[in-house]
Amino acid sequence: MLGEQIGVTTGKRIVRRVLSVDPPTAEVSFEDSGTLFGVAVTGIGTYTSVIRADGSIYGHGQGLETTSDGEGITWTGTGIGKFGPGGSISYRGMLFFRTTSQKLARLNNACGAFEYDVDSSGHTVSKMWEWK
Repeated sequence: MLGEQIGVTTGKRIVRRVLSVDPPTAEVSFEDSGTLFGVAVTGIGTYTSVIRADGSIYGHGQGLETTSDGEGITWTGTGIGKFGPGGSISYRGMLFFRTTSQKLARLNNACGAFEYDVDSSGHTVSKMWEWK
C-alpha cells in the first residue's frame, strides 16, 4: 500500500551513452532538485537501461541527494519503463535509501515506490511514496 509522499524532484538529463548494442543498453546521468519529506535537496544520479525484446525497458541506478547544510542521502533503485511519444520515457519502480541525516533518518527504513518520467527534451520528474 502506498503511504505518505516522500518527495518530488525535477531535473535534466545531462549525459547519455551507449554501453552495448546486444542487448541495446544505455547509461544515463541526470541532475535534479526538489524535496524529500519537506527538506530541500539537490542531486545527481546515473542509471543503466536495457531494452528488452518486447520493447519494455529494464533500468537500475544509483544516486546522491544533498541538503543545503551538506547532509547526504544515497539511493539505489530498479524499475520497468516504456517509450512514449517523441522519445519520452516513463519508469515505475522501487528505491532504497541510506543516510546519516537526522532530519531524514526515516528514509533508512523506507522502501520508496517511484514514478520517473523524462520528456522528449530531457526534463525529468521523479515522484516518490513510502511503500508500507
